[in-house]
Amino acid sequence: MTDRGGRVVPVYALTRGRTRSRGVEDMPVETLVTTTGVPPVGWQPEYLATVDLAERPVSIAEIGAELQVPVGVARVVVSDLVAAGHLAVHLPPSADGGPSTAVLERLLEGLRGR
Repeated sequence: MTDRGGRVVPVYALTRGRTRSRGVEDMPVETLVTTTGVPPVGWQPEYLATVDLAERPVSIAEIGAELQVPVGVARVVVSDLVAAGHLAVHLPPSADGGPSTAVLERLLEGLRGR
């Protein structure tokens, strides 16, 4: 059975069942990523779509929503692309461990623009 996006395989098959990123520190959902300009070749469509989305700063939460996958899957996809040199990570600066006001404002602006 397929979902409305035409996906035939379960979403966790994209990450080979992995629910945690490897080789990249744990990234909060508000972490922004951008493309490094190194185009991926031969990757699954969801990975290619993620790189396309990252032409502008985009959060892991936005990637998950756009790909219609759980945030954990989006985080693994992003970490794979970071490890391969296709994405750059921009962790939000914050003294208390939460997102800064500037990051939240950028996320809100991006969500309103859709």
